[in-house]
Amino acid sequence: MDRLPPLNAIRAFEAAARHMSITLAADELSVTPGAVSRQIKSLEETLGLQLLKRGHRQISLTRQGAEYYRAVARAIESLRDATRRLKRRSQRKQLRIRAYTTFAMRWLIPRLSGFHAAHPDVEVLLKASLEPVDFRKEDIDGAIRLGDGNWPGTHSLRLLDNILAPVASPELLKKGPKLKRPADLAHYTLLHTIARPDDWAYWLEAAGGASQLDPRAGMTYESSAMSYAAAIEGQGVAMAQLFLVEKDLEEARLVMPFKKTLDMGDFTYYLLTPSHRDEPAHMKTFRLWMMEQFRKG
Repeated sequence: MDRLPPLNAIRAFEAAARHMSITLAADELSVTPGAVSRQIKSLEETLGLQLLKRGHRQISLTRQGAEYYRAVARAIESLRDATRRLKRRSQRKQLRIRAYTTFAMRWLIPRLSGFHAAHPDVEVLLKASLEPVDFRKEDIDGAIRLGDGNWPGTHSLRLLDNILAPVASPELLKKGPKLKRPADLAHYTLLHTIARPDDWAYWLEAAGGASQLDPRAGMTYESSAMSYAAAIEGQGVAMAQLFLVEKDLEEARLVMPFKKTLDMGDFTYYLLTPSHRDEPAHMKTFRLWMMEQFRKG
């Protein structure tokens, strides 16, 4: 492999060619003009080319010197830029947050660009998982979980009301039988999610249709995001957490065939943080930002 010329010699040449002055290059590099001259001479000998024309108190680039300077300047600027980016990244605080896939995709990720714009010194690293949270075993700062608010070893902050309602594609409802009462759902496929297997049963009981339908019949998906996508494609009726389908309802990709909704009370989404250690400043920043987002609606 071809060996690189001495890097100190390249630095001396780049500075001298940029300033068109041995003296100014020496000032920048904190060495003597003689040292700069010797480094450039060493570089020329290594390359077997003359890079500079030396006149009385001035220098100029040869044709080969000008070509080499352009290449060297690009390489050094690329190195400077990489160094700046690396230093900026090392100065940023990393915040590790665990969330459900659907919550992350449909609520958090669309808003994260706003958080990063307001707080460029904090980098949010998202991890999706359905597994229980254990802050003593996992290297995470916070987690968004669905439950009743009681998680041992954590501080839990209630984020919002968890309102359930059936949703479906308007095209599906146009083609199928009318949905006037819950019993009419027997003509449609019910869409479920593994993480929330009982939501249809809760809503049907509240709506007065529990005795007429099998609340577990239909198709089950790994995440709510998948069941919502299936509903949009007309594959059936999904039981939605309304805050996660607001945009789909606003843009008429989904509609609510019934007015009946079910507030799940304390069984909703919480932001969990560990109780055995102090809350870092960047976690507090993220927590306050999340609460502001939910206040905006």
